[in-house]
Amino acid sequence: MKKLDLRALPAPEPLLQALAAADALQPGQALEVLTPLLPAPLLEALEARGLHWRSEPCLDHGTWVAILRPAA
Repeated sequence: MKKLDLRALPAPEPLLQALAAADALQPGQALEVLTPLLPAPLLEALEARGLHWRSEPCLDHGTWVAILRPAA
């Protein structure tokens, strides 16, 4: 599973890079991203694209988000 740590990037780069990586997922593939804050705009965009996600706060700061493109 691909992992991206986007916590050190300035806005809007975490959103843009996470969406680009999510858009590139093939059916059944997943991605993990670390973002500096709870990425509400990202989560809304993922839902609009029909992608599944789960998020949890990170112990060392930021938010962990798992993104899944459902199998066709």
